[in-house]
Amino acid sequence: QKKRRAATARRQHLKSAMLQLAVTEIEKEAAAKEVEKQNYLAEHCPPLSLPGSLQELQELCKKLHAKIDSVDEERYDTEVKLQKTNKELEDLNQKLFDLRGKFKRPPLRRVRMSADAMLRALLGSKHKVCMDLRANLKQVKKEDTEKEKDLRDVGDWRKNIEEKSGMEGRKKMFEAGE
Repeated sequence: QKKRRAATARRQHLKSAMLQLAVTEIEKEAAAKEVEKQNYLAEHCPPLSLPGSLQELQELCKKLHAKIDSVDEERYDTEVKLQKTNKELEDLNQKLFDLRGKFKRPPLRRVRMSADAMLRALLGSKHKVCMDLRANLKQVKKEDTEKEKDLRDVGDWRKNIEEKSGMEGRKKMFEAGE
């Protein structure tokens, strides 16, 4: 147990030492970023001196507007370049994907689902219509009508099959044709 306690204490000591180093590194990085920001602003943004007369102010405003326009044009150009390169990257990735040919289709499972269940899955709670197709069928009673009796009496082709089978049947058909 002493070894375990010693190992735990050493681990905690190492962890606290690493945390202290990380905190100091973060502070150094933040200070470096701040210095870099100040240098950039001093280089690119000279201190603003407001002139006293109206005409000088108007000239300053014109210069600022021209500068804003040029910066907007640069931004737009870089955005267009970025979109173009992104599109090219997507096309190249698609070509690479097609050339590999290792596209593996996921196995599809066969699902038996009724029309009601399918509509309920697609439409959610909006589905109110019942798709039971057999429920809407018209009930028809069988009645013997005169037409059906006449058709039955005319003759059933199945009755004469045995008579017409073989050579004798053909002979009778030939003679009947004369």
